[in-house]
Amino acid sequence: MSVMEAALAQSGVVEIHFDKVSKTFGREGEGKGVFRAVDDLTLDIHAGEMVAVLGRTGCGKSTMFNMIAGLQEPSTGRVEVKGRNPFAEFDWFRGKMAIVFQNDRLLPWRTAIQNVELGLEMLDRPPEERREIAQGWLSKLGLAGHENDYPHALSGGMRQRVSIARAFATDAGILLCDEPFSALDEMTGNRLRAEFSELVRENGKTAVFITHSIHEALQIGRRIIVLRRPAKIALDERMPLNPSRDEQDAMRARIQDILSE
Repeated sequence: MSVMEAALAQSGVVEIHFDKVSKTFGREGEGKGVFRAVDDLTLDIHAGEMVAVLGRTGCGKSTMFNMIAGLQEPSTGRVEVKGRNPFAEFDWFRGKMAIVFQNDRLLPWRTAIQNVELGLEMLDRPPEERREIAQGWLSKLGLAGHENDYPHALSGGMRQRVSIARAFATDAGILLCDEPFSALDEMTGNRLRAEFSELVRENGKTAVFITHSIHEALQIGRRIIVLRRPAKIALDERMPLNPSRDEQDAMRARIQDILSE
C-alpha cells in the first residue's frame, strides 16, 4: 500500500453513499408495467478505494453508475457524492468527477493533445497550463510523439490511452469507468488495466469500475462488488494487494457461483 493509499484508508471518508436507493422505470397504468433496476441499495465507497462492480447484463450496474454520475436520480432513497446530490447539483461536480467510457469518445477533428485538453478548457485553465498538463499525461501513458495525431491515425489501445489521459488531466478525485477496456484485444486490455490501476493508486483517486468480466474485476478491483438483479449486493469483499493464485481462484469460484444462480 502506497503512502497515499494509507492516508486515504485511515481517513475513512465516504466519497459515494447510497442510502436505501431504489430506481424504477415506467409507471403503473401506462400499459408497460414497472421495471425495477435498483432495489433498496445501501452502499458506501470510501476515498481511495478501487471498486469493481460486477454482474450479469441487466443487473443494474449501469443504472447505479448513472446515479453516481448525476445522469439519473433515484426513485426513492438518497445518493450522495462528496456529501452532495449529484443529480440536483450536477454543475458543482465539474472537474470533480471524470468518466472513462467503453468507447474512447474522442473528437475526431481534434488531435490527441487537443482531446486531452478538452476537460481543462471547460474548467477555464490557461492555454499554456492546459498544454503542459496534457503533454505530461500523454507522455505518462506512453504517447509521446503522438500528440498531434488525429484519432483515425491511432490504434484502439492508443485512443483509449488518450481517453484515460483526458480523465486524469482534470485531476478529478473520482473516476467512473464503464467497461473501458472491453473492446480491446486481451493483451492490450490486460496492459491498460494494469497501468490504469497503478495510476489510480499513485494519484490517490477513488475509482468505480463497471464490468461484466470476472477476469477484469479480479485484475483491477481492490474491492469487488457483485450484483444480482435488481442491483442487490450478493458479494462485497476486499482483496489483498497481491492476492495469491489460490485466493484469486477462490474468489473466481464464488463469483461464478453467484452469477450462475
